Amino acid sequence: QLQLVESGGGLVQSGGSLRLSCVASGPTFSSYSMGWFRQAPGMEREFVAAVMWIADYTYHADSVKGRFTISRDNAKNTVYLQMNSLKPEDTAVYYCAAGGWTDYRSAYVPEEYHYWGQGTQVTVSS
Repeated sequence: QLQLVESGGGLVQSGGSLRLSCVASGPTFSSYSMGWFRQAPGMEREFVAAVMWIADYTYHADSVKGRFTISRDNAKNTVYLQMNSLKPEDTAVYYCAAGGWTDYRSAYVPEEYHYWGQGTQVTVSS
């Protein structure tokens, strides 16, 4: 069982930056691929970024490429999402998730993740 707790959300002006953190409890964090998803009001949950458990391959949604960066620190059981050049359309609840997938195509699919955090609100004002 893995428990995930996100932090780092908040209110920021357009063009600003935030860094989200997700701390995992459990001894097997390094064997999970980790992802960030987001959900805006009235919208479906959408993929933001992921990092595979092996070789630290990373994947980012086209909408955030060049602005957001996912990384992980296995020694701290933590995955990060550095968000720069934020836009109002980035406003959403951001969720951290963990899954056992190893096929890159699974990175984008919420059903491939077995554990989810409670989410942290990110609001970008114009």
